[in-house]
Amino acid sequence: MKIYRHMTANSLVLDPFPFPRELAMEAYLAENENILELDDDAFSGVEIIDMELGVKEGRTSCNKDGRIDLLVTYSQTYIGVVELKLGQIDEKALKQLEDYLDKKEQIVNESHKEALGLIVENGNQKWVGVLVGSDIAPDLAAKLAGGYLFKNSIPIGALVIKRFRGSDGSVYVTSDRYFSFKPSKKDYTKYVFNGNSYSKGRLVLEVVRDYVHRNPTTTFAQLNNVFKEDIQGNFGVFKSEDDATKYYETKGYKRYYLNASDLIALKDSTIAVCNQWGISNIKRFISYVNKELKKQNRPGITEQVE
Repeated sequence: MKIYRHMTANSLVLDPFPFPRELAMEAYLAENENILELDDDAFSGVEIIDMELGVKEGRTSCNKDGRIDLLVTYSQTYIGVVELKLGQIDEKALKQLEDYLDKKEQIVNESHKEALGLIVENGNQKWVGVLVGSDIAPDLAAKLAGGYLFKNSIPIGALVIKRFRGSDGSVYVTSDRYFSFKPSKKDYTKYVFNGNSYSKGRLVLEVVRDYVHRNPTTTFAQLNNVFKEDIQGNFGVFKSEDDATKYYETKGYKRYYLNASDLIALKDSTIAVCNQWGISNIKRFISYVNKELKKQNRPGITEQVE
């Protein structure tokens, strides 16, 4: 269970403070994407790609069009279809979600290719379905917690979120997960650097952070000469904070780590590291970095051994 506290609260009695409408729940999740995390590894790093996405003939079970509440990505690896319910999640809600997943080819169209980035680059998309509500039917909870796959390939999970308010106006949201799925090593490789384990994007962030820590007088131009843009591809290994922010504001897609704790201060500027890393460019990055680490007689980056 995770608690998201909006205001400081000490020894307060919390009263239920449910969302009045699905749109209010949707708006809250749009501002607090991390609540949609299903685990701390492959199904973390949530990014909302689209909201209220129309799907032609999306409700195949009842012969009508549909509308996906949220289209998200997890760790730049999985595409997630999220179905919201103001009340209890049940088998009917599951069937609605499965109808949308049946139309996944319609979702990955030209208008979403840029937003989905590297996930669609190789044409082998991985999907996950997510139900979100304020309660869940016991049988469905057991079914999803035990590990459920739609058509034996797409994992389905559920999140039960409850909102509470303290007498001083503090707001708390709890999130309970009902999900069990272990990605294959091929799907979600983690890497070890300096004794710690990281996903692809976080690995790059920590390598760049480590370099700057060891070379505190580094300028933007000098760092750009060390980590050349073509190592990553279209987005570069990093951008200035201003350029990365402008990209997000213009395109609406988070292609760089922009949280305050992830930004890296150089001698003459602040940078944001790119989070768009797939199999091909991460191998290129690791190969380059390991050559440099070898020159320094430091341990190289390795794949995590389970």
